[in-house]
Amino acid sequence: MAKNIAEKSVESADAPKQVTIKHLKTMKNASGADVTVVDWQDTKTVDEAISQAEASLVTCEAKVIELKADIVAYKAIKG
Repeated sequence: MAKNIAEKSVESADAPKQVTIKHLKTMKNASGADVTVVDWQDTKTVDEAISQAEASLVTCEAKVIELKADIVAYKAIKG
């Protein structure tokens, strides 16, 4: 799913910076043409967004290692 990430304006200079994340999806309109629409929107601090993205990256990297091991096992069975 595509995302649109932008800085959100804050009222106070002392407040932590925030980001708005629009989660997008592609749909068909009445004419059958593809259109991109906002599925849902999330607002969080930049630090929270970075932490969540880094945690997600670690999870994905572990999944890649697991999948590479699966491929080796499948190829061994294939011969």
